[in-house]
Amino acid sequence: MSVRLLVVDDERLIRWSLEQTLTKGGYEVTAASTGEAALAAIREDPPDLILLDLKLPDTDGLQVLRQIKELNPLIQVLIMTAYADVGTAVEAMKLGAYDYLAKPIDFDNLAVTIRNALEASQLKRKVKLLSERHLHRYHFDRIVGTSRGIRDVIALARKVARSAGTTVLIQGESGTGKALLAKAIHCESARAEEPFLEIACTAMPETLLESELFGHERGAFTDAKTPKKGLFEVAHGGTIFLDEIGDMSGGLQGKLLRVLEERSFRRVGGTKDVAVDVRVIAASNRDLREAVDGGSFRKDLYYRLQVVTITMPSLRDRREDIPLLARHFLEHFSREFKKRPPRLSPGAERLLAQYDWPGNVRELRNVIERAMILEDSGDLLPGHLPPEVGRLPASTGPPVPAFQLPESGVVLEDVEREFVRQALELTQGNQTRAARLLGLTRDELRYRVKKFGLNHKAEEEEVG
Repeated sequence: MSVRLLVVDDERLIRWSLEQTLTKGGYEVTAASTGEAALAAIREDPPDLILLDLKLPDTDGLQVLRQIKELNPLIQVLIMTAYADVGTAVEAMKLGAYDYLAKPIDFDNLAVTIRNALEASQLKRKVKLLSERHLHRYHFDRIVGTSRGIRDVIALARKVARSAGTTVLIQGESGTGKALLAKAIHCESARAEEPFLEIACTAMPETLLESELFGHERGAFTDAKTPKKGLFEVAHGGTIFLDEIGDMSGGLQGKLLRVLEERSFRRVGGTKDVAVDVRVIAASNRDLREAVDGGSFRKDLYYRLQVVTITMPSLRDRREDIPLLARHFLEHFSREFKKRPPRLSPGAERLLAQYDWPGNVRELRNVIERAMILEDSGDLLPGHLPPEVGRLPASTGPPVPAFQLPESGVVLEDVEREFVRQALELTQGNQTRAARLLGLTRDELRYRVKKFGLNHKAEEEEVG
């Protein structure tokens, strides 16, 4: 399907010239000589991009731009005028124009600008589609937990969400859910239908990170063959999430400070200010106050970021949420693996609750995923947990015989049988004590005793 362009200019020669040139470039081109005709054409068959002259015979070009964006905010608009002035350019960009072209038009530059505008439009459409598809996943009521710590975090975050322009700093250990909270703040705000873009400040070299955030002009560096929009421009109207901002270099900290103070920046290699309306949510697993005191983080940027600071509690500080989170992940992975969610046995739940979780919720998620892969009996048992989590507290009783893993590997059912056998041996056949040791009910143990043919090893217990 060909890309459709609309040329809006009252000068017949310019319309004809642009139509001929752009048609040869492979575009499907239509033209209009007035603002009214242009708006009628857009309503009937919206184009992908519009070249709009600011001086029209029936109306002001900026007014037409406003109406275009009201009709369809995803249509890219390039402003054309022979009366270039900075004030008009800035106003057009604020209203949503992609770029500003002075007459006479440089056709080589026009071709590059159209291509970049269409690529940016495609990206924005994709971001919008993803936002709409996943919007429901990130509301506050999707955050699992009833502890006082997490309830306080959500209460504060709800207030922040209602103020769509407030800068937010989220602090907390790795794996506590800082990115999830940032997405929820965006999705509960007035910016919810606009892009949410995130970038890890530790994931790339400084020069590449600068280009990703702020874009670059053609020739800004060796590989900059064409201009490129950065994330701040693509996220216009929405939210940008800067993860691990404490690792950002001093030079980029200064450029970010300017965005927060002036709501504008320059692309790498550029001389023109680009105005943006973006909410910044930053996150760090480091104490930025300590980083400021140590000289690795700018004090002025720190004060700009911490308009509102939210501290995510560690999982060990919200232990009452561990069973809820574990069952949430069991449901999640049961859908992913297309199997019935297993029951979380009391023994496994006890071990999960007593572990310190240095990796926080992310580590718990990984542990449950692993257990779901190993489990095949309908119950998640202590033996399905990794050694560091499933290690039982030290006991003064007799040692439990170790199960030796043969080089040829084992069948998981054999492992379960061995656990049951050892528990019965350790308790001298007392099924109640053996069931308690394994985190099973007495009926569940009896089922396994019968299943594995261990009846002769178990003593009949008294009833009552």
